[in-house]
Amino acid sequence: MKRGKALLAIFSAGLLLTACGNPSKKGVEYLEKGEYDQAVEQFEQAIEKNKNTGDAWRGIGIVKWEQKDYKGARNAFRKALDNNAEKTGTIYNLIGNCDLKLGKAKEALNYYNLGLEQDDVSKKMKKEMKYNIIVAYEKMEDWESAEVKLEEYLESYPNDKAAKKEAEFLETR
Repeated sequence: MKRGKALLAIFSAGLLLTACGNPSKKGVEYLEKGEYDQAVEQFEQAIEKNKNTGDAWRGIGIVKWEQKDYKGARNAFRKALDNNAEKTGTIYNLIGNCDLKLGKAKEALNYYNLGLEQDDVSKKMKKEMKYNIIVAYEKMEDWESAEVKLEEYLESYPNDKAAKKEAEFLETR
């Protein structure tokens, strides 16, 4: 749930929750409590009422992600973008993560690269996406590209133990 709390904080910060009867605000409250069915219900009401539609879809995406429904999460995040949700590194990273989980490494790679282009990307998220790019290349069995990206990654993050293990793995390829 630690990851969920971080996602929720990012989501909540992005919402404009000014109206008292805002279904998205209620959805976030349910999401915070882990009451996912009620959260989705509220987000769907927001969509029906055409209130914060992009954010409501993003909320549904977070619920689906928390429930490990990666296909549903991916679809909801893409609908969020289609409905004017803010294009952030976070949302692109999440779509990329969904794609990786669904075995769509090439698509994931595209979303990680889009995420890295966004202005809001924190150092921590940038590191995560750069690492995920390596994983995507490995899943595509493009060992050469994975190795090149890993070398670049290790130049920026020389103390990353997981990356060092990954380098050992790639040397055997």
